[in-house]
Amino acid sequence: MAKKRKKLRGTVHRVIVPTLPEEAEKAEIDIEEADDLYREIRVENVLTDDEGKTERLEEGDQVDINIEADGASRKKKKSE
Repeated sequence: MAKKRKKLRGTVHRVIVPTLPEEAEKAEIDIEEADDLYREIRVENVLTDDEGKTERLEEGDQVDINIEADGASRKKKKSE
């Protein structure tokens, strides 16, 4: 079965510097289409480009958030 997908837009609200050296830096991302209580997510601030080089997000960067589900795990809407 084909995977079902949804793409959301977000903006890096801030970069959180760790207080301990063994902790990872985090990027706090505001998801524009999410409900108010669930609008922010925090992820490790490490990205990889097409050549395998690591990059980091900066405050104000625009990002895409991709949500993907297997077809078997998807339930139909009641209106379907």
